[in-house]
Amino acid sequence: MKTKQVSFYLLILILLASCNTVKRVKDNQYLLTENKIEVDGKITNKERVTNIPLQKPNTEIPFLGIPFKLHIYNLARPNIDSILQAKIYDDSSKVKRKIKLLSKKQLRRELQARRNFNSWLKRIGEAPTILNEDKTEKTKNRLRAYYFKRGWLYNEVDYEIKRDSNKTAKVKYIVTKNQPSVLDTLKTTISTPIVDSIYQANKNESFLKKGEQYEEDNFTKERSRINNLMRNSGVYFFGEDYVRFEIDTFKSRNTYNSELIIGNRTIRYDDSTNTKPFKIYTIKDVNIFTDASNENRIEGNQISDSTNYNGYNIYSFDKLRFKPKALTDAVFIKRGEIYRDIDRTRTSRYLNQLQMFRYPGVDFVPNEADSTLTANIFLSPRKKYELGFSFDVSQSNIQTIGFAFSTGLKIRNVFRGAETLDISALGSIGASEDVSDSDNTFFNINEFGGSIGLTIPRLFFPFNTEKIIPKTMSPSTRINLSATSQQNIGLDRQTLSGIFAYNWFPSEKVTNNLELFNIQYVRNLNPENYFGVYVNSFNRLNEIARNIGYINDTETLVNAPADFSPADVFINDVLSGNTSLTGTDDAFIDVSNISQRQDRLTEDNLIISSSFDYKRDTRSDLSDNSFSTFKFHVETAGNLMSGISSLTGTDKNANDRYEILNVPFSQYFKTELDYVKYFGLRGRKNVLAFRSYLGLAIPFGNSNNIPFVESFFAGGPNDNRAWTAFNLGPGSSQNTNEFNEANLKLHLSLEQRFNLFGNFDGALFVDAGNIWNAFGNVEDDPNSTFTNLKSLIDIAMGSGFGLRYDFTFFVLRGDIGFKTYDPSLPTGNRWFTNYNFGNATYNIGINYPF
Repeated sequence: MKTKQVSFYLLILILLASCNTVKRVKDNQYLLTENKIEVDGKITNKERVTNIPLQKPNTEIPFLGIPFKLHIYNLARPNIDSILQAKIYDDSSKVKRKIKLLSKKQLRRELQARRNFNSWLKRIGEAPTILNEDKTEKTKNRLRAYYFKRGWLYNEVDYEIKRDSNKTAKVKYIVTKNQPSVLDTLKTTISTPIVDSIYQANKNESFLKKGEQYEEDNFTKERSRINNLMRNSGVYFFGEDYVRFEIDTFKSRNTYNSELIIGNRTIRYDDSTNTKPFKIYTIKDVNIFTDASNENRIEGNQISDSTNYNGYNIYSFDKLRFKPKALTDAVFIKRGEIYRDIDRTRTSRYLNQLQMFRYPGVDFVPNEADSTLTANIFLSPRKKYELGFSFDVSQSNIQTIGFAFSTGLKIRNVFRGAETLDISALGSIGASEDVSDSDNTFFNINEFGGSIGLTIPRLFFPFNTEKIIPKTMSPSTRINLSATSQQNIGLDRQTLSGIFAYNWFPSEKVTNNLELFNIQYVRNLNPENYFGVYVNSFNRLNEIARNIGYINDTETLVNAPADFSPADVFINDVLSGNTSLTGTDDAFIDVSNISQRQDRLTEDNLIISSSFDYKRDTRSDLSDNSFSTFKFHVETAGNLMSGISSLTGTDKNANDRYEILNVPFSQYFKTELDYVKYFGLRGRKNVLAFRSYLGLAIPFGNSNNIPFVESFFAGGPNDNRAWTAFNLGPGSSQNTNEFNEANLKLHLSLEQRFNLFGNFDGALFVDAGNIWNAFGNVEDDPNSTFTNLKSLIDIAMGSGFGLRYDFTFFVLRGDIGFKTYDPSLPTGNRWFTNYNFGNATYNIGINYPF
């Protein structure tokens, strides 16, 4: 970075830091600049504790310590109306001049604009936090309550306030926890014998255990546990309100006793109440109303079709459109079994996941005479056919303008088993100048395709899988076929793919997906135009050919704008030893790498793979800022076909590879690990986010390299933001390819996110990572190959900052990334060499990068 630029940025920071933060603080008032909480002689930074004070210092930009919002607030004038009155209205000559120049109406608008701007500064800024000792006293009591709830029942809290002559103040809270109190005895008083027996049979699962420190949250958890236990053991009318605890702390400062009290059921009448013991309720009947729309229910229409299947009563106001098994498979409530809340929850969830019905409802009607329940399940089917359209206009570095459209038809309950059939079609046309074709038309890019997919709400398998993957995991089967044809300024290609996959949910936080078969066939239609697309490779070939005298300085390896056959002839001559180049020459290695890359990107691909995906997401809701996600992917391709080919004695082609329909199939192993962790800090949008990613694909058997569609790349708005997409790596190589890809990838990101003002958020980030060729992937360049742990010195690092605007439903993101450590530069010149705005990468994206 140039000295002038550094000085400029330092000047901005100095000006911000030197602004008078107490500008709006009145005499005898103090700006709160620091809260410290000392616990047993040590300052604590635990988030739950530091969030307790009722007054907090003004928000600062992380790492810079600048109260940015306070400075914005201080720019506003507290008495704008008085200022305008004194400077404008009280000066009649000035008013006359402005009216003559602007008119009365325009003058009023100008002054109102000043008022609005002043209000806007106050609104997006942050008023100074003025020390309030009453709130400090209340904070002291909140700290006492906090540590009391966590077992230090006799803790002590005090505070110290340090005021200075600059109208600022610092507060330190001093907490002495003293010795904690532990549970001595837990007595139970349970009025209903059946409730008592259920509790006693499951008391080992209690959150309250003798000898453990008092924790108020454990009483809340125990109350919830008992409620769930009873509600899932047939005690239909039970609720948390029936569970009480009485705590005795007077016996000793170090121990306490507790009593669990559960009374009988309370029955409320119009003007009186009565109590009687709880009872166990069983399911008497399960009624499923398949078309219980508001119209049918409100107008009192008569049932016209019904059946009984496996103990379930199925009713329909019109003709029954669903196979009974399709409905009963989604219902976990069974006749003759005791009532369980979990069955009701699972039924509602499963019915929602079918996407067949609008707001399915599950109601119970108690029969007091025989302690039974009648379960009524009301279903209101969605429309059988649903048609959707979309249209998009786009522009990119290879496309001047493009128009895309898609349409999809969803057919529900297509085979009367609650299956969903999706039929979709897509198309796009675009304009781009093809430098290799002088006769190109305006719309010279197009893509058309379609797909058909079937979702079955169960595992489609010849054997019963209930014991392995029970229906409580909401299993489903997905079958999909798709085909696309693409014509552009590049190689053009046709793609045909088919997927047969299973999906299930072992828990609310875990998702599993097994692709039993994933078949992809990619056919390149225009491989002879390779060097018309990858111009950098073509230019390098020309340079080498001229340097060795293969062609003169005015010639190129092309016969016509779209005929690059001389380039292929030159490659063959070099690799066959028909030129002056030898295998040890750098130019020979470059030609070899270009040839290998050309073969990889122009060959047709046949991929027959199986894969498994595991995802665990601990996020509770959209407001949760402290959570983690872990994704694991493992995939194998070609093993089955390789085994069959070997057993049947199939002949190999000239490249020693098995083929299917004259296309060599790919064989590889691939795995990916992706871990994201969010740390919620003080403040609603103050989040520290971390991501780590490892991807590895190893070719073997019938393949010497990884298919391009399975390769890894680095750079871009969701990766290392200091490099554009496909531009980073591999390793420390100085590639000039249009894009770079490899079979090993490592990526790390750390991002601090914070609110600036209003809906504008800021971010500071560091990204690190790279891609390499490794483990048999064909590549002759040692700079791009991962050989051992020493290759990690080639990890690229980028850093920068971003500005985001939160639209609630999505976030518009702009990030600026600077090359902090560039492994492609000479050793000793890699750190901060191009760390400036001129060499920065500017990214625009939707939502967060991870």
